[in-house]
Amino acid sequence: MTQADFLKAPFPAPVSLPAAEITGPGRFFNRELSWLAFNWRVLDEAANPAVPLLERLRFLSISATNLDEFYTVRVAGLRALVRAGNTTPSEDGRTPAEQLRLINEDARRLMQVQQTTFNKLKKEMEAEGITLLTRSKLTSRDLKHLEKHFLDKVFPVLSPLAIDPAHPFPFIPNTGFSLALELERVSDHRALQALLPIPQQIARFVPLPGREGENRFLPLEELLLLHLDMLFPGFTDRGHCLFRVLRDSDLEVEDEAEDLVREFETALKRRRRGEVIRLKMSAGAPPELKELIMEELAVTEQEVVEVRGLLGVADLKELVLSSRPDLLWPPFTPRVPERVQDHDGDLFAAIKQKDILLHHPYETFDLVIRFLEQAARDPNVLAIKQTLYRTSWDSPIVSALCEAAEAGKSVTALVELKARFDEAANIRQSRRLERSGAHVVYGFVNYKTHAKISTVVRREGENLVTYTHYGTGNYHPITARIYTDLSFFTCDAALGRDATKVFNYLSGYVQPQGLENLAIAPVTLKPRLLELIGAEADHARAGRPAEIWAKLNSLIEPDVIDALYSASNAEVKINLVVRGICGLRPGVKGLSENIRVKSIVGRFLEHSRIVCFGNGGGLPSKKARVFLSSADWMSRNLTRRVETLVEAHNPTVKNQIMGQIMAANLADEAQSWVLDAMGRYRRFLPEKDETLFNCHRFFMENPSLSGRGSAGAKDVQRLATLRDEGQAA
Repeated sequence: MTQADFLKAPFPAPVSLPAAEITGPGRFFNRELSWLAFNWRVLDEAANPAVPLLERLRFLSISATNLDEFYTVRVAGLRALVRAGNTTPSEDGRTPAEQLRLINEDARRLMQVQQTTFNKLKKEMEAEGITLLTRSKLTSRDLKHLEKHFLDKVFPVLSPLAIDPAHPFPFIPNTGFSLALELERVSDHRALQALLPIPQQIARFVPLPGREGENRFLPLEELLLLHLDMLFPGFTDRGHCLFRVLRDSDLEVEDEAEDLVREFETALKRRRRGEVIRLKMSAGAPPELKELIMEELAVTEQEVVEVRGLLGVADLKELVLSSRPDLLWPPFTPRVPERVQDHDGDLFAAIKQKDILLHHPYETFDLVIRFLEQAARDPNVLAIKQTLYRTSWDSPIVSALCEAAEAGKSVTALVELKARFDEAANIRQSRRLERSGAHVVYGFVNYKTHAKISTVVRREGENLVTYTHYGTGNYHPITARIYTDLSFFTCDAALGRDATKVFNYLSGYVQPQGLENLAIAPVTLKPRLLELIGAEADHARAGRPAEIWAKLNSLIEPDVIDALYSASNAEVKINLVVRGICGLRPGVKGLSENIRVKSIVGRFLEHSRIVCFGNGGGLPSKKARVFLSSADWMSRNLTRRVETLVEAHNPTVKNQIMGQIMAANLADEAQSWVLDAMGRYRRFLPEKDETLFNCHRFFMENPSLSGRGSAGAKDVQRLATLRDEGQAA
């Protein structure tokens, strides 16, 4: 047992800090630096020998993609504040300029480690027959193959550009990748500066012929340098460099926009043209070329990162080869709950029998799609309502909604246009839904609709029954394969009425009254959360068992953190699993000595939001109150988004959440990083011959409690049993 096992290990001794650290801004960790700490944990998986080789390469690519997005959104916002002269400190007391300086230092270190990690992975890949070549390592057979490839598949889409008074510097889009050249004409030695934008539509790594079991690749930029004579005939290469641009990608939308879709389409075009936030350039660039690029892109030395190694680390995902399953995670097939099979796949009959909780990706997301497909084809279904935050380009859920609308059913789709980086896909889907006859609404201009709700109204005899789905994730079948999320299906009438009131709020802007079992942001969720935390503190002060378990992606909302500090001081035992950003400072005497925080980073992306309160019975217990939510504990989620917090009352669902899902997350050691009072995350590596508990493996190998049906629950493994198991329900 290690300190990462929050289920069994005792709370560690608290750290003593000066009073100012407890009462002032020092009680919070900085949001941006905490995010960078999360990306360090992602990068660490790229060096984890327990992870298959190509999955490590994928983690490296993810760390680079994450960092790109961080710069184009968060750093862009801070830079705008600095340029506007804003000196307002963050919750932890740092000005925007101070945050930028610290971000720059940490991010540059992270980028250096990315290159070091890639060099190590490259050697391991070579040992497995996967080789990334340079021009100097090519054979005559390779050169012949590459010339044909270049002429057939690359040359037609290239646009070599001279740079002189008659040919101004071209626009380079966000994440644009280019080759800059200093050329000399052979005939008269005349100099020419030129740019060769590298099309994003072409694969970054060109496959080369090789022996069986061998995978050889050449980076696209090497291919271009190899064939400069075809692009600039009569010129020689005197010097060159690669550079990659990141631009401000935050969207601004006019509050009074009459046509929200058209306004977003315009805003997406503006995003491509945002100010340059970061310029990455290959080290050793010719000085005049570097100076020209910096001047044309209006960047300073602080915004330039010189790279000795591979530019565009995010592109390494192309080398995660499906043809090498021996270097990937072992295949995993999601389960179909036995109760659904008992009813021959009829989801309405299975839900009618009892509430069902699906734990994705261990239980198939296909059932969420099937729920809507069955509704579309069922003659007894009258109406479907659905929120869509993130969807895929060819969304089967949108197809089901279109089919239902075309069949004459009443279909209402709330499409969130402000889902960052999915705006274009959502605009496309909204147009498709409108053409099918669905009623499409876009929610609020000022709030994002992040809630995940679906309702199906079905005629059964003389009654109308509402079947409701509440989710913690997205209605996105691709991310559902790798995100851990919860899908809660119920035909409870009160939960159906609550969902209908939320849809009326989204379409009619009238705040819902009399919600029976649901709290929603930005209206009641935060007050409900603070009330529940306060009630747990009251239980502790009255001498009753008092505990809080929560699982989140991010925790930075100051009022919620202060409420948790207050509960800790009342002797409430608080265990938090926070995957990403955490502004709460745990383990500090007189502030948070009864709070522990861990982050889980592993095969699947932890995404579900859960909170459990002992309610006078401790955890886990029958008295406990158990909630699942679409919201992280951030100001944006609680005050600027439409979110849900739904309470589970079904004993089996509650038992599954506490005794399996939360218990396994708390018990995890293999993928857990424990946060200390100084803001450091520590991983407890196994001793020789020691096996650490892995929650992802546990979920893959063990059936869930909910949905067992005729199979029964005797073989279901629970890691924690209810304290009051023997008492009457």
